[in-house]
Amino acid sequence: MTKLLIRLFIRDPANIQNRTVRTAYGNLACMVGIVCNVLLFAGKFTVGTLFGSMAIAADALNNLSDASSNVVSLVGFRLGSKPADDEHPYGHARYEYLAGLAVSVMILVIGIELLKESFLKVLHPTPVTLSALTIAVLVVSILVKLWMSSFNRSVGNRIKSETLMATAADARNDVVTTAAVLAATILAHLTGIDRIDGLMGVGVALFILWSGVGLVRDTISPLLGAAPDPELIDYIEKKALSYPGVLGIHDLMVHDYGPGSKLVSFHIELSADSDVMKSHDLIDSIERDFQVHDHLLVTIHFDPVVTDDPHINELRKFLKEQLAEIAPEADIHDLRIVPGPTHTNVIFDCAVPADWLAAKDHRANKIPAALRKAVSDRWPDHFCVIQLEPIYAKLK
Repeated sequence: MTKLLIRLFIRDPANIQNRTVRTAYGNLACMVGIVCNVLLFAGKFTVGTLFGSMAIAADALNNLSDASSNVVSLVGFRLGSKPADDEHPYGHARYEYLAGLAVSVMILVIGIELLKESFLKVLHPTPVTLSALTIAVLVVSILVKLWMSSFNRSVGNRIKSETLMATAADARNDVVTTAAVLAATILAHLTGIDRIDGLMGVGVALFILWSGVGLVRDTISPLLGAAPDPELIDYIEKKALSYPGVLGIHDLMVHDYGPGSKLVSFHIELSADSDVMKSHDLIDSIERDFQVHDHLLVTIHFDPVVTDDPHINELRKFLKEQLAEIAPEADIHDLRIVPGPTHTNVIFDCAVPADWLAAKDHRANKIPAALRKAVSDRWPDHFCVIQLEPIYAKLK
């Protein structure tokens, strides 16, 4: 079914890097969600009202909230596809993140309302009638939600959409809640304990709230500037290091302006003896390669590294060995020395995990003193000038 829908409604489905094609995928997933959830809501709400089941009615409202979420996601995809303009030179793709946040808040609101209604049903239970229609509607709902979860996960993976992956997870959760409602309806009928229906409604509402809180956290994270995907970092590092003459990279930053809109910057280490024009040409080639083949806008800073000075090489090796014992999570770069008549300054940057630089965390502050002592013990006239900085992306 998924392949058939894609073939019918998506032009050039393989060209997912094209924003128009990506938006078409998002629109298709949202429209399928709207249609399925509205039909499920209508069926469940009718059955829940006719046979007096609060749990089924609660599950129906959950489907209605899912349909509303699909509408918000649809708007997010539409707005996110707008091209860059003077006021938003990096595009509008973050609208998808905002849409995801709005969906999460709606889920929380629905969960709170369902919790209130279900709690009242626990205090004042009413008889629940079991029928073949009730069972049929709930079983069909489970099967539809299983397919929707698979469909949204497939499309979400294809276009790298966190919004659709969250929708897939929500559909999977709906399978659990609907199965629980079905079990509660059967138990209430078999035992004659009508309060089971209200209790299951409370359970469904709490599950919805728990899911909503998780979705809020996941959708806020990229807006706040979440750490980049480790796989992307590993890919960028390996690709940059694959070019002849590249000795290393550091200070890698990924700026996320929404799905399909990422800006990358890093420092690249090349031999200080290499021809400046050749180094510049190499950097241009790397930037162009990332833009053409990976659709990443990359800006690279050139760091010359002295490779033929035995003392600097010895210092670099010694410092890395010492740092591996003191703080294996940290790293050093941009090492240079400035000799003087009375002492030699050993100048370098030390990158540490970002949370180490918090006011109450003293792990980072211990590193400079330890390295200064280790260097001065070996070279008494050497003094370390160390600049601590956060690790923006963990390189291997």
